Amino acid sequence: MNTVTDAVVIGGGLMGTSILYNLVSRGVETPVLLERSTLGSGSTGRSSGVVHLFTDPELPRAKLTQISLNIYRNFEETLGIEDPGFVNTGFLIMVPYSDETKVKEHVVRQQRLGVSTSIISLEEAQILAPDFALREDEVFIWEPDAGYGDPSGVALAYSRGARDLGATVVLEAEVTDIVIKNNRVTAVVTDTERYDTENAIVATGPWSGEFLHKLGLNLPLKPTLAEVFVLRIQNNPNGRVPGGSDRSNNIYFRPEGKDMVLVGGNETPGEISPDAYPQEPAQETVIRNWQALSRRAPSMEHAEFFKGYTGVYTTTPDRMPVIDKVNGIDGLYICTGFSGRGFKLAPAVGMVVSEMMIDGNVKSADISSMRMDRF
Repeated sequence: MNTVTDAVVIGGGLMGTSILYNLVSRGVETPVLLERSTLGSGSTGRSSGVVHLFTDPELPRAKLTQISLNIYRNFEETLGIEDPGFVNTGFLIMVPYSDETKVKEHVVRQQRLGVSTSIISLEEAQILAPDFALREDEVFIWEPDAGYGDPSGVALAYSRGARDLGATVVLEAEVTDIVIKNNRVTAVVTDTERYDTENAIVATGPWSGEFLHKLGLNLPLKPTLAEVFVLRIQNNPNGRVPGGSDRSNNIYFRPEGKDMVLVGGNETPGEISPDAYPQEPAQETVIRNWQALSRRAPSMEHAEFFKGYTGVYTTTPDRMPVIDKVNGIDGLYICTGFSGRGFKLAPAVGMVVSEMMIDGNVKSADISSMRMDRF
């Protein structure tokens, strides 16, 4: 069976659904999204959902995060889609004093971009996190607008919004080939159907490297394992845990509802397959990061382990994504390699990919550093 469409998006995670919505909302007729499983079943469903900007020292990525944060904070008003929910917790970053010069330069760059990040005093940080053990030999950065959201909920919201505007979402449809003739895309093929199209957008998350290799495109994309766990707080005397990142102990954390906290740390080294990876964090990872959190917030020593889970995302050598049109193949676009930052970039990425395809150039942000020819 053949279907004719203006564009096919491959991958039903945050990136794919955001791209689909932005395409159809800008007038692309009957775009189709093809997902091999269910929406959000890959990296999206395993994301911690944190959105903050201090980990974006490169201004191009910081700009994308800023656009996305503004959308998350005003989702329904901006997009006309039912708000999947964004929790504004603020984000406190604790950095060793030895990094003060670099931190100050970074904060100044972000402030010039219009980001509300600022360096605060020890006394101010203690008010924000009264249960924390803070030290005079640290620098404290506060992001008042930061927070977290529901990645799967956002993907579903984008999907519903796109379908309401005429897009099609096909689940359990694994793409087997992108047909290229005379150096241009002519079709996307699954096990059961052929979609005749001039535009194909690859947003396949940790499967991107393998998928693109079949098309003769070899990029340094590495599937990477992330391990997180959730603690139930038994006795938090101050009743509040802000979102934050502890650079001295290499952990990050955020609230999870009223009485729980989600904890993560550095990515797990080693080779991993997105089709076969451990579904729960290693015991040593939980112990190490729990102890690190307890050093920072002593009451966490008495918390109760609630659950743990893992996820796989795609990293690049420079930790910058690949958002580009493939030179030499008209109509083929790549969107991958977000290095654990996909959730906070997804709304903006949908915008810039739609601009790239519809307008031929990107106006919302400078993404020249994200081109694939840098490798």
